[in-house]
Amino acid sequence: MRKPLGAALLALAIAGAGAVPAAAAPGPATAAGTATHRTSAASAASPASATASIQAVDFAGTVALSNCSGSVVRFPKSVDSDPALVLSNGHCLETGFPKAGQVIVGQSSSRTFGLLNSSGSTVATLRAGKVAYSTMTDTDITIYQLTVSYAQIRSSYGIEALTLADTHPVAGTAIKVVSGYWKRIYSCAIDGFVHRLKEGDWTWKDSVRYTSACDTIGGTSGSPVVDSATGKVVAVNNTGNESGGSCTVNNPCEVDENGKVTVRKGINYAEQTYQIPACFGAGNQLDLSASGCLLPKP
Repeated sequence: MRKPLGAALLALAIAGAGAVPAAAAPGPATAAGTATHRTSAASAASPASATASIQAVDFAGTVALSNCSGSVVRFPKSVDSDPALVLSNGHCLETGFPKAGQVIVGQSSSRTFGLLNSSGSTVATLRAGKVAYSTMTDTDITIYQLTVSYAQIRSSYGIEALTLADTHPVAGTAIKVVSGYWKRIYSCAIDGFVHRLKEGDWTWKDSVRYTSACDTIGGTSGSPVVDSATGKVVAVNNTGNESGGSCTVNNPCEVDENGKVTVRKGINYAEQTYQIPACFGAGNQLDLSASGCLLPKP
């Protein structure tokens, strides 16, 4: 997770830095003043060079935001006539990072998303009507409601939404992190789960830790984490420890049940999404009072 790029550049200017360091290198179409995830100069210079071999999992249904990645998602009980939803990170929200403890629901939005097909080509621009839900408390998600339905997207572009799994994933599962921003797919496995993942003011629960092969970079924030076997979304990519710092912004730390802190430099993380479907009812409408809904409430 990164602070807004504009703020980072301003801080460098005040400090009298002569050049932008690798950690602040912008990718394509990055909007100044908006949030980005980790990056490096080498990877930013050639975003497609390390694209994994695409088999069952491809780019269809993923989206590119101005500063992050995301995906068009549906729940197991969604129907084709429901308004489509886009999943990304809480820290990718266009109005800025939600504060610790803050939950945003029903906020007006006209944000646009570039919809990708299986090969990674942009086939349409989708538009949000509102932010259905956004938070960086316990998890790191933003869910946008679009102005079109799943049926309209399929009819116009031949693209299906990705389905969110409604069960907890398991360690060792082969996964792919699919970035619509970079048009890049990372392949690795779930290494394990983190009781608490702390970064700056924010704390996330039961986070996914990747094996080292998923060396995600800036712009991959909000990417769907897809189970390679089922094709279902099990998490949303959100952060990584850049320089070995402990519990600071861009350097999350792991905290176990006994309060022991562990730092894993270079390791990246995601937030699970299995708990989201229980909080949406008929018509893909948010219902935080629904039985089984465990998402934080305003």
